[in-house]
Amino acid sequence: MNSQQYTSAERELLMQEVQMHMSQKRFQHVLGVEKTAVALAKKYGASPEKASIAALTHDYAKERPDEEFQLVIRRDGFDLDLLNWSNAIWHGIVGADFVQRELGIDDEEILQAIRVHTTGAAEMSLLDKIIYVADYIEPGRSFPGVKEARELAMIDLDAAVAYETKHTLLYLIEKEAPIYPKTIETYNHWVANH
Repeated sequence: MNSQQYTSAERELLMQEVQMHMSQKRFQHVLGVEKTAVALAKKYGASPEKASIAALTHDYAKERPDEEFQLVIRRDGFDLDLLNWSNAIWHGIVGADFVQRELGIDDEEILQAIRVHTTGAAEMSLLDKIIYVADYIEPGRSFPGVKEARELAMIDLDAAVAYETKHTLLYLIEKEAPIYPKTIETYNHWVANH
C-alpha cells in the first residue's frame, strides 16, 4: 500500500486488519493516535495519509507473544542485545517488520516512524515526531502533565518531543526501570542540549 493511493476504502481495510490483531482497548488507543497524528500532520505540513497509516499500524505488533519477537530478532539479523529488552521496545523496532511483511507497507518513512515511536531518536523526521507525540497525547491518555503536553504539541512540536522524552525518562527512573540506550540518546539530543 502506498500513501499516494490511500483512499477511505483502503483506510477501512487497514483498520480491519489492524483491529484483528489487538484488543478493543488497544484499538481505541490506535484510533485516538490516528486522529491526533492526522491533526498534527495538517498543522505542521506532513502527509495526513502517511500519518494515518503510521498511526493505525504503530502498535500492530504490541500484543504478540514474546516468543514471536524473540524468533524474529534471532532469525532476521536484529541486534541480539534486543533480547535483553521486552515488548515495550520490541513492538516498535521489530514491530515495523511485522507491518512491512504482513500488511505490505513498504514506505520507509512510515516504517521508521513505527520503529522509533516509543524510544524516539536523536534524529527524527517530521513524521517520526508526529507519531511519537500523538501516541503520548491521544485523547484516551490521562496522566499528570498530559494537558501541558497537548498544549505544547499545538504550539511547538520539537518542544513537545522534549517534554515527552523528559517525562518518560522521569517516569522510568521513578520506577527504577531499565532505560533503553536509544531513549537516553533521544533525551541528550532533545532535552539536555536545548
